[in-house]
Amino acid sequence: MVATGEITLSDAKRMLRHYWWILPITVLLCGALGVVLAMVLPKKYVSRTLVLVDQPTVPSDIVKPVVTEDLNNRLSSMQEQILSRSRLQPIIDKFGLYPAERRKLHVEDLIERLRTSIEVKPLEVMPGTQNRNLPGFSVNVTFANPQLAQKICTEITSMFMEQNSHALELQAAQTTSFLTQQLDEAKAKLDEQDARLAAFKRQYLGSLPDEEQTNLSLLTGTNTQLEANTQALSRAQQDKAFNESLLSQQQANRTAAQTSGPNPDTLEHQLSTLQDQLTVLQARYTAEHPDVIKLKNGIEEIKKRIAEAPPSSSSGSEIAQASGREPPEMQQLRAKLRQDDLNIADLTKRQAQIQNQISVLEGRVQASPVVEQQFKEMTRSYQSALEFYNELLKKRENSAMASELQHQQEGEQFRVLDPPSLPDRPTFPKKLYFTSGGLAAGFALGLGIMALIAMTDTSMHTEQDVEICLKLPVLTLVPTLEVAEGASKRTVRSERDHNMARTRA
Repeated sequence: MVATGEITLSDAKRMLRHYWWILPITVLLCGALGVVLAMVLPKKYVSRTLVLVDQPTVPSDIVKPVVTEDLNNRLSSMQEQILSRSRLQPIIDKFGLYPAERRKLHVEDLIERLRTSIEVKPLEVMPGTQNRNLPGFSVNVTFANPQLAQKICTEITSMFMEQNSHALELQAAQTTSFLTQQLDEAKAKLDEQDARLAAFKRQYLGSLPDEEQTNLSLLTGTNTQLEANTQALSRAQQDKAFNESLLSQQQANRTAAQTSGPNPDTLEHQLSTLQDQLTVLQARYTAEHPDVIKLKNGIEEIKKRIAEAPPSSSSGSEIAQASGREPPEMQQLRAKLRQDDLNIADLTKRQAQIQNQISVLEGRVQASPVVEQQFKEMTRSYQSALEFYNELLKKRENSAMASELQHQQEGEQFRVLDPPSLPDRPTFPKKLYFTSGGLAAGFALGLGIMALIAMTDTSMHTEQDVEICLKLPVLTLVPTLEVAEGASKRTVRSERDHNMARTRA
């Protein structure tokens, strides 16, 4: 018996010695059961395929890809779409799957069974690589028929490749269409800003910021012209006053000569008069003054005429006085006065024009700060619209190139590295695993049965068992008797047990 509830080494040895036959029986039975289960249970075959992700043939720094979504997220989205009811039910109908279960189960249950038999596993990125993108994924299809498993795996793989290609083309086309619409709107806004800027330039022509320095230069030059014109007008007015005084004096002399007889107004008298006027002008102006120079030229001319005139001939003024006509000197003065009037009128008109130009230029210069602020605001708006338009145009062109690359199968593509395999042996159940498991279970069962027998055994084998069972001290022990050769150990053990029973009695 097990005295303390714990099986000791001696107990184990005794149980193995008495009940060793239990282990072979349980091991053989459980091993046979494992073999039977491996043969009876429905077999499952797994068809596998490996799909890699090929990067675009054109580098991304030349043509940026339109689709920037992480491939893991895109793969999850495609998996949800491909494993949906609308995509799996045609596969069930196409290959005639689950013919026996169709009468018992609902179509949703069949779809769920097919969904659970399909496994999509992303490949792990190799450690140490710089590219952290998903390298690819594998598709595993578990089914009772190996041919059907291969066909289903091929169908699912084709769905993934078609879905990826269609999704990339669709997204690229939608992106291009959206960018084209935005580009048209940006073009309209840019044209509107351009028209407003052109109208502003026409309205404030001459007052624009880049014309301010030109206006200042023109204003300086116009002021110089005004000053020169004012001086010329003053000289013309002085010449007119001088010629009027000469004409008045000659008219007075002529009138006096007609009323009082001979007139001393000869060339000598004119010379004397001009010299007197020269003296007056020299007192007021310098020798370089135009009036002084002009008067000196007149004096030299009269002196030349006096030198050329014959002594006996009478002067032109005397002949003119005799005939009643004005002398040539007076006619020349009148002609000079008319010329002076024309010069004064022209200079006055020119002065008014110059003053108007000065007023316009001063107005432009004064309005330049306000116009410059408005021009900067309009230019800033136009520049922003232009940059936005150019950016959209660049993105649209890049999207169009990306769409063309995708259409020509030059973009990111799925490539089947290993085609769906045709499994030649089932993955479940495996005879080796079931047989090994059955043998191990039989061995454990045999040990458990022997332990149970040991726990329920009430026979006494040691002094401690006797003391625990009888609760009396042991006075003597019968020694082990030597038996003759050929006697059975079982007989000796039976006699020993009988003696111990007598001792208990």
